Amino acid sequence: MIAAVGRTLPGIVVLCLGALAARRFSTLAGVSELLLAIGLGVALANTVGVPERVRAGVGTHDVWLAAGIVLLGGSLTLGSVLETGNSVLLLLVTAVTVTVLLVEAIARNVAGLTERLGSLLAAGAGICGVSAVVAVGGAIRAKETQIAYAAAVILLVDAVTIVVYPIVGSVLGLSGIAFGVWTGVSMLSTGPVVAVGFAHSEVAGQWATVTKLARNVLIGAVALGYASYYARRGSGGQTSLRMLWANFPKFVLGFLAFVGLASAGVFSPGQRASMANAVDWLFLLAFVGLGTEIRIEDIRRTGFAPALVVFGVVSVVSALSLAVALAVF
Repeated sequence: MIAAVGRTLPGIVVLCLGALAARRFSTLAGVSELLLAIGLGVALANTVGVPERVRAGVGTHDVWLAAGIVLLGGSLTLGSVLETGNSVLLLLVTAVTVTVLLVEAIARNVAGLTERLGSLLAAGAGICGVSAVVAVGGAIRAKETQIAYAAAVILLVDAVTIVVYPIVGSVLGLSGIAFGVWTGVSMLSTGPVVAVGFAHSEVAGQWATVTKLARNVLIGAVALGYASYYARRGSGGQTSLRMLWANFPKFVLGFLAFVGLASAGVFSPGQRASMANAVDWLFLLAFVGLGTEIRIEDIRRTGFAPALVVFGVVSVVSALSLAVALAVF
């Protein structure tokens, strides 16, 4: 035990310092703290490299990711789905389905990306950003470099939409409900959705939050679906319960358990706020470590196709969902 702590502690300290730096400088730089955390990891890996002494601790980033996703379930309730109404749910499910299928199709058949990278991009763009990338990444046993690159692409899109959506909402004079539903349905990550929604108005913020949380609930089903698909592919077309269990990310069960507890009203507002704060810090720790898995040479070999695929599909789905929001709300 002492030896294990001694091996991992220096690297964990590096992750903590990176997380603190990302939180501290994100406001000054006007950049997402998660994007900055990955950037710090990338800078470390591609300049001085990751020293052997800290490698074991830095490699614990998957543990912090899993813990963050489990606690993320405490901010969701099954009731949030029902509160959105049938019309919003129909738009939401349609947008998610179209996004996932389009990204998968273009990534594989046009951009020539690997199946797993395409699936990570599809889940991230369709469901809930980086959290979906991480959950599906565990389900399909994607490489750390694929998870890190997909997460970076998603966060890049987040950075762009944070700027673009408020401008479009202002130019078109969108109502609070229309703007909130549009952002909740088509933007990627929860944080930017909530921030952009409430920046528009109180009503927009409420609708954006509820719509986005309803969309986030799909993360468990999508992860299970991908786990089943890739398990079947890996076993010659035959899927056994043992194979599914071996491929299934166990932390998703913890996530679903916390959703159930939150739905039952077990957590007080203070506890939920504390869990949300813990999720932020756990993700910061994790993304500093994930950033160290990104090598510039690997990205150069992969090319810019993944980012172009996500930008293209998100633009199409965003335009369509905006048209529906304007017509219905």
